[in-house]
Amino acid sequence: MRQITAFANRLGIQSYLPLKLASDLLLWVIAGPLAFLVRFETRVPGFWLELLIYTAVSAFLKTILVFIYALHRQSWHKVGVRDLFMILRAVGAASIVLLAAAFVIYPALSIPRSIPILDGILSVFLLSGARLALRLLNEHQQSQSLAQPARRVLVVGAGEAGTMIAREMLRHPQSALYPVGYLDDERGKQRTSFYGVPVVGVIDDLPTCVKRLNVNEVLIAMPSAPGEVIRHVVTLAREAKIKHRIIPGVYDILSGNASISHLREVDVEDLLRREPVRLNMEEIASYLQDRVVLVTGAGGSIGSELVRQVMRFNPSRLILLERDENNLYMFERELCSTCPDLEFTPLVADIQRTAKLDHIFSTYHPQVVFHAAAHKHVPVMEANPDEAILNNVLGTRNLLQVALTHGSERFVNISTDKAIQPTSVMGASKRIAEYLVAQAAREANDHQAFVSVRFGNVLGSRGSAIPIFREQIQAGGPVTITHPDMKRFFMSIPEATQLVLQAAALGENGALYILDMGDPVNIVDLACEVIRLSGLEPYVDIQLEFVGVRPGEKLYEELLTTDEELAPTRYDKILRVQKDRHATEDNFDTAIARLLEAANALDSAAIRAVLKELIPSYNSNPHFS
Repeated sequence: MRQITAFANRLGIQSYLPLKLASDLLLWVIAGPLAFLVRFETRVPGFWLELLIYTAVSAFLKTILVFIYALHRQSWHKVGVRDLFMILRAVGAASIVLLAAAFVIYPALSIPRSIPILDGILSVFLLSGARLALRLLNEHQQSQSLAQPARRVLVVGAGEAGTMIAREMLRHPQSALYPVGYLDDERGKQRTSFYGVPVVGVIDDLPTCVKRLNVNEVLIAMPSAPGEVIRHVVTLAREAKIKHRIIPGVYDILSGNASISHLREVDVEDLLRREPVRLNMEEIASYLQDRVVLVTGAGGSIGSELVRQVMRFNPSRLILLERDENNLYMFERELCSTCPDLEFTPLVADIQRTAKLDHIFSTYHPQVVFHAAAHKHVPVMEANPDEAILNNVLGTRNLLQVALTHGSERFVNISTDKAIQPTSVMGASKRIAEYLVAQAAREANDHQAFVSVRFGNVLGSRGSAIPIFREQIQAGGPVTITHPDMKRFFMSIPEATQLVLQAAALGENGALYILDMGDPVNIVDLACEVIRLSGLEPYVDIQLEFVGVRPGEKLYEELLTTDEELAPTRYDKILRVQKDRHATEDNFDTAIARLLEAANALDSAAIRAVLKELIPSYNSNPHFS
């Protein structure tokens, strides 16, 4: 077989157009005489004249169709379904013309009308068969040339992603992966096969199938499956002591395609995965398409993902506002590489500078503003309360004022669960930012909408728990946790930003939206999963150490105060705070002025005193039992 393939390569059948053209014409033209042979068997000599005329006419027609449908330009060693479809179109066109000609000339020349039909059938067989044979020879040669034998892969999930990835393995033997079967819980798929690969059982059969089929690796191909299903599969794979990888979730594969390049190790985000967000694309596009969109904190975790999501809706221009020039530079490089046609403007600016903001709004006239810039690290802000107030409060107020003045249509403030019953300066500053947005909403014109969206922790954001755990594991431990009972809400960055876009589309001026964060996650359980995903065992290879609750931290986060009431929206994962007891007193502006004065004076005690005045539920010295 190697010699045959090498000979084909030397002839240039795969790439040399003249020889491929000659091969196609020879195979297609010879189908005509073969059709006569099938039709008349031993009586062919009595139809020499008909055979010669039919062959000559069909050869002329087929030569034209080869060029029209570019059959000679197909890659034989990578032929696929679309190539077969093109062959069917070309042969179908020839058959129709020849059949019509047979009807017209039948009284003068007795060519049976079955001849063009037989000719078409044989043509499809010869043209597609030659291509398929060469493709199989090429794949066999590649598999034979591998330095090591292919790993036997058990694919969990026989849906679109699973069957697609199995086909990719079969088409690319150089990947050294070979699918031996699928596992799927859907009854209708049992005892069926896809691309020649059988469904060998349900998910619970994983350990037995690994042994029975001599499997080297398990591939989880369920991009839409919730976290509990992924956790179950990972548990079974660990019990079977088999390597396991995964195709990312739907947030990572927006195109809906799967390929071998998408394979990666199972991550903690997969174990906590939730149902995918179903966006109302038309509603989001109605306020983003052809608009100038400004994102503050554009170099951060949330801000950068907002930019990635917004650009899907074809804004006329994206303004990336960021104080950290390094973050902005790195993100700019990413966008230039991945989205060369995107119209965007990177701007280094501090939202504490009103004059700079006014200049930006006067120059670019942003119609939609996403405010993601904020100081967010609780212990750091406890030690630097003035910076928390100046950035999160003064910066937000400045941005709101210029958005009001310049007529921005929509302003979306990104808030946090730490703003509820705050025990930290950071949380209190974000709660006041919500107050400021509500105040701006009361001053807004009819065509403006100012809203806040509140959610909890996002997985993998800079400085969050999971990246820190990974660094500690890489260093050999211990993994430090503040308290064994500490719990947090978690959401992936893409999910959070998509829900922010959808909440903003509701467009109700003055609204405070809360994202459904699901159930809180115990931090100890989270740390143990990160350790196991690193191939180690908690308390055996890596120790866990409890270091005590840090200043400003809570054991349990909340998304709603005791004074607030929730109302549903038309989206399941987005709720609206119906009764928000925000600060409406006449002395609110005066209190904000005193707060900023205390921040400028670096008076931490005065800052906390004014925060307590503005937010009665604020407790700067929480006690944990």
